[in-house]
Amino acid sequence: MSSKRMQAYHDVLHRTPKHTELNQKVSELFGENVFHSEVMREYLPGEAYKKMKEVARSGARLDRNVADQVASAMKDWALTKGATHYTHWFQPLTGATAEKHDAFFKPIGPGKAIEQFDGDLLVQQEPDASSFPNGGIRNTFEARGYTAWDPSSPAFVIGKTLCIPTIFISYTGEALDYKMPLLKALHAVDEAAVGVCQYFDKNVKKVSATLGWEQEYFLVDKAYYNSRLDLQMSGRTLFGHASAKGQQLDDHYFGSISERATAFMRDFETESIRLGIPVTTRHNEVAPNQFECAPMFEECNLANDHNLLLMDLMEKIARKHDFRVLLHEKPFAGVNGSGKHNNWSLGTDTGVNLLAPGKNPKSNLQFLTFFINTIKAIHDHSGLLRACIAGAGNDHRLGANEAPPAIISVFIGSQLSAMLDKIESDVKAGKMTPEQKTELKLNIGKIPQILLDNTDRNRTSPFAFTGNKFEFRAVGSSANCAAAMIVINTIMANQLKEFKKDVDARIKKGEGKDEAILKQLQVLIKESKKIRFEGNGYGDEWVKEAEKRGLANLRDTPRALTVWHDKKVVNLFNDMKVLTPRELEARQEIEFESYIYKLQIEARVIGEMAIGSIMPAVVDYQNKLIKNIQGLFDVLGEKMGKEAAEAQIDLLKRISIHLNTMKDACDNMLAARKKANKIEDMEKKAVAYCDEVKVYFDEIRYHADKLEGLVEDETWPLPKFSEMLFTR
Repeated sequence: MSSKRMQAYHDVLHRTPKHTELNQKVSELFGENVFHSEVMREYLPGEAYKKMKEVARSGARLDRNVADQVASAMKDWALTKGATHYTHWFQPLTGATAEKHDAFFKPIGPGKAIEQFDGDLLVQQEPDASSFPNGGIRNTFEARGYTAWDPSSPAFVIGKTLCIPTIFISYTGEALDYKMPLLKALHAVDEAAVGVCQYFDKNVKKVSATLGWEQEYFLVDKAYYNSRLDLQMSGRTLFGHASAKGQQLDDHYFGSISERATAFMRDFETESIRLGIPVTTRHNEVAPNQFECAPMFEECNLANDHNLLLMDLMEKIARKHDFRVLLHEKPFAGVNGSGKHNNWSLGTDTGVNLLAPGKNPKSNLQFLTFFINTIKAIHDHSGLLRACIAGAGNDHRLGANEAPPAIISVFIGSQLSAMLDKIESDVKAGKMTPEQKTELKLNIGKIPQILLDNTDRNRTSPFAFTGNKFEFRAVGSSANCAAAMIVINTIMANQLKEFKKDVDARIKKGEGKDEAILKQLQVLIKESKKIRFEGNGYGDEWVKEAEKRGLANLRDTPRALTVWHDKKVVNLFNDMKVLTPRELEARQEIEFESYIYKLQIEARVIGEMAIGSIMPAVVDYQNKLIKNIQGLFDVLGEKMGKEAAEAQIDLLKRISIHLNTMKDACDNMLAARKKANKIEDMEKKAVAYCDEVKVYFDEIRYHADKLEGLVEDETWPLPKFSEMLFTR
């Protein structure tokens, strides 16, 4: 074992869990570092509190006087938590969060100072916009951008800093973040869903999208992480022979959690609880050293903020436990990758989950209305669903090891599928007879019983109904949930709007309300039937069947991202007032650019590790073999030496073949990269990196991984999968 690996291995073996004593009930800690409603009630005057609640509920503007009162209350509360600074916490299009800290401290005279924070500082800030991804919206010499407070997501304190969730926009008003279009999409689906809910309950005044995310991740000891350039630079292992034991025994999934991992989990869960993140679930995932955590469902915007906050917490706290968290979608080849399942639903202000059936035909008809409209929305915009989860990391994950395929389909279970087929056939043309209405209502009334014994979950489905929600399983573990939530809520808003228009037209022609709804649902069932799939998403048969059905199979990110400039997509986002054509074009440009940069980095790291680390180690081992062979010849003579050294000579030849082929592939990759870098058009450049550069990654890796199995362990320079995945 190389000296670097030996030291890393020694460090890992001598780790001990770092326990943190907790002398309070976890429930007593919940939200203690959050400026939530109860804190506002304590710190704000009555009228200001009422106004703030209304602003958070409806999105109304906050007048300057109330803003000053809220700012003062926030500051006073934050000071009791030890805060010295404040920041506008926002979500630029980097995929991470951003913050610029300013002190409350303000000198007011010789030897005098106060803590100051007013409404202007709360409501708006001006960070530099030119250095964040903007897709051409801002020139590099135009630095101005604005962060603006989002009152619907509560402020919180981390360490010594008051963090205020905000949107991020350019000087000219375009969105430069994920939060602003998410809020617009949520507003759009609220309006559209309320309109449809009015058919069933006139008391419904607001509909909120809910999100429950499931975050998968790997833990790796920091010594191994620091010994591998690929993990540091790209977040995944670009080299590594599969361990003899991987996940084939299924012994890690839901197994006993190691003491050291548990200590880490306790710490980050406790901090999450303090920040109001209702994390309730933890367990071992399928791959060795892979885990999952999940919270209770929350309103979509807040849930998204909480997921980003949790990812940041995990990385910070992992360092304290001598771990590094890997959020890449496929950090280790040959074992499961990591996703972030987005469980989505809609709920009313009257307490009804619109994707959960009720106890009678009327409430079940409401369920069917939203259920079928969701399926139709996915059918009409399946390419957009694929585009919103596209990325260099997710390309490695989709379609293998329990990750859903790149072909978007909807799984609802065989019994619900049979129910839809029956509704489709039972709703006859022309006016329905009383007998038909009665029979249909009886069938619809059976839905709760159907769901009690519904078909098993389909882990190969990208978009699956799971009882009272839809689970979008294709989202990558490193992604911002907002990307998927913007799309799902926008297409749902559009679909519900179209549905209401068609039902109203039927009613105007004389059809009864229930009859009009049922007949329009029949149309949607027929039109969206091809997106429903109950079988194995991994099979070659499904690829052929999907092609026959006309479903898109966008296998890689550059092809998936082309969907963003479809005229239908541009019009959709513009009509729903979520993203303007210019904003949409900018986002597509940013996604292409991000894909290119990630592959550029990986290509350079592959070359650097192959030529600068692996090759010298292999040559050292070759020299050992040559010296051994020469020694045998010297002692035994040429004839007997040749016989005695037969195995070493064969090994030397095999090593030389892999080494030379690896070096040639590195040279070819470099030439392809130089050629691709000359392309100015981002879309064409991304395609070139995908088709002409990335193709060498697996070839180089194949030969390097073969060398790992041929070169003695003592000489090999990189920590191996068996060490990283199985050393606790």
